[in-house]
Amino acid sequence: MKPFPGKIGRTVDDSTPWWPEKRSESAMPPNIVTIVFDDTGWSDFGCFGSEIQTPHIDALAARGLSYSNFHVTPMCSPTRASMLTGRNHHNVGMGCLADSDTGFPNGRGRVPADIPMLQELLRDRGYGTYMVGKWHLTPAQEVTPAGPFENWPANRGFDRYYGFLGGCTDHYTPELFQDNHGVDPPEGQDYHLSEDLADRAILYLRDHTAFRKTEPFFLNFCFGATHAPIQVSRRYIDPYVPVFEKGWDQTRVDRLAQQKALGLVPDHTELAERNPEVPAWDTLDADAKRLYTRLQAAFAGFLQHSDEQIGRVVAELKCLDLFDNTIILIFSDNGASREGDDHGAVDVNAPYSGAPETVVEMMGRIEEIGGPNGPAHYPQGWAMAGNTPFRRYKQFVELGGVRSPLVISWPVGIKGSGGVRDQFLHVIDVAPTLMDLSGHTHAGRFDGASMRATLNNRKAPAPRATQYWEMFGRRAIYCDGWKAVSEHEKGDDYAADRWHLYDTRSDFSECHDLAASEPEKLKELQDLWWAEAEANAVMPLDDRTLVDIIVFRQPNGLMSEREITLYAGQGHVPQPSMVTASERSMELTAHFVGGWGGEEGVLVSSGDDLGGYTFYIRGGQLVFEHVRLGQRLRVAGELPDRTARCSVTLHVSEAKSARVRLFADRQSIGMGDIPATSSHLSFWGLDVGRDVGRAVSADYEGPFAFPVDRLDRVVLQFFEDVTAETIAAMAEATE
Repeated sequence: MKPFPGKIGRTVDDSTPWWPEKRSESAMPPNIVTIVFDDTGWSDFGCFGSEIQTPHIDALAARGLSYSNFHVTPMCSPTRASMLTGRNHHNVGMGCLADSDTGFPNGRGRVPADIPMLQELLRDRGYGTYMVGKWHLTPAQEVTPAGPFENWPANRGFDRYYGFLGGCTDHYTPELFQDNHGVDPPEGQDYHLSEDLADRAILYLRDHTAFRKTEPFFLNFCFGATHAPIQVSRRYIDPYVPVFEKGWDQTRVDRLAQQKALGLVPDHTELAERNPEVPAWDTLDADAKRLYTRLQAAFAGFLQHSDEQIGRVVAELKCLDLFDNTIILIFSDNGASREGDDHGAVDVNAPYSGAPETVVEMMGRIEEIGGPNGPAHYPQGWAMAGNTPFRRYKQFVELGGVRSPLVISWPVGIKGSGGVRDQFLHVIDVAPTLMDLSGHTHAGRFDGASMRATLNNRKAPAPRATQYWEMFGRRAIYCDGWKAVSEHEKGDDYAADRWHLYDTRSDFSECHDLAASEPEKLKELQDLWWAEAEANAVMPLDDRTLVDIIVFRQPNGLMSEREITLYAGQGHVPQPSMVTASERSMELTAHFVGGWGGEEGVLVSSGDDLGGYTFYIRGGQLVFEHVRLGQRLRVAGELPDRTARCSVTLHVSEAKSARVRLFADRQSIGMGDIPATSSHLSFWGLDVGRDVGRAVSADYEGPFAFPVDRLDRVVLQFFEDVTAETIAAMAEATE
């Protein structure tokens, strides 16, 4: 503890008080705003060659800098962990997504407590720290109403937090959290998450300025956009339909030409060959072109709408006289996503549940795209266009997965305007740069290095010469302008992986493979990759797919429990918990206080009217409804007076259909069959005693709460590898 600068006598009369001197506003370190997009391609901003209207991002680039050689990891959680720690993602336990704990140190899904994060370092140095939006750095098993909370934003250095903790959410009915607790989704027909996040960011800025105006702030603003579900009103979508009728092939040509005109790429830059799984636009039929065009138009409108929210935050910074001394960084967490597969989706719950729809199946709902009933995704051909001029996408270590646009604005710190910088940079360089610019050059131990010199020196050297990548067993490494990239798919022999070699100094888009002509250089880089892997805790290599990682049920948290007891009035069970879907055989049993006496309401609801189930009582009937991609099953039975407990059982077959049975005090009162269950019903989780999101059933108006004092508890029990008859026998047996 530092000595007290005043004097302490026996009494106040012979003592001298002391207070810290107030910092003058003119001597204040820069404020910091980081704006992170999700699944946005390198060419999607207007200032990076796009047709999409992003005037507010473009204006920041015009007054600041555009970085054309900035890299991230191929997935969201790893990039966010690296951004906030300045360290490589395997080094901080984020080898892949936070959703899954692989059982190894490099894949725990959490940043260890002894590794400081940017917001913690800044807060220790007097910054107010605020975050809105996507976090995705809390293990799925810890996203519960009771925590544990040590890996939530408010316990990792943010003074205030408002947003969502998982990888994605519905933008009209999001699963929201504030500080260390969940909050019900706001009501209103005009609600949109991106606008809500901007509102909250502006509130935090105003509060900080009103009460801490002589202290700097750090605001981390992380959009859910442009990750699916793509959701925005038609007034943003319709204008882009004629823009993208030209198709993805011509879009790539046009964007590369614009990138050359903007000075973002060398004039000799070539367009990488079309990804082999993407058909030529001219070979598509009329319906496919119409559907794919509207899906891309929805994406474009989604991005434009997000840009408008950035404009609102920037306007507030100017209104509060904060803009000139605020560093703003804008980038994407990885390249554009191919997770819409061949055809995209009017309802992304279809591909996310492993049941993508055909063009014919979707055409009748084309006008719903982007609206409450059309949580969409574009086809992978448009992801390829978003990553122009590169090959591949998110999840891959080629440039389409790891090259991100970067815009930096800082009026008092950047001389000149509208410059382009081409130094090699990586997201691990963000934290050391911001600590350097805040006046704390040596704070923290980083794998990255400060890029400060590049702000005002176009020819400044890159801060580092070497960087590796690894994701799902795919590997790449950069060193002094050379880049080696391996091809790998699940089950391949790593020793047999094909490697490609590129000289990025003359081949910006990595089109010319020099592996055959430069075997010694390739061997040198391969050896260097293994050295970097050893130094950064990359092993063991794990080539499970993204789907494998997401559905993996680790032996901890709710997802590993065979029986869960839930109580009336308790908090919301979030969708990432992996217990809110219908793909597992299960029994839900509601226990009443003193027996059922004619009360009505929802006992349990999960999901929404696009995908979910609800178990409720109305008009003297016990009802179970299940909906998935428009297929709805309703089973009902008369509920006898004074019933002590009622149940619904699902037996899921190998074909993923299910037999449903209703019971009252273990006596069968109804039965039906679900055509198809799913591990992903929607983006909303589970509630006990109410239906608080978009109501699953049209038979009631949410929340249709069951009286809390009459519902004792609900027991959710999972049965693995049992027959329908066994489940029925267990339910009918007396206790």
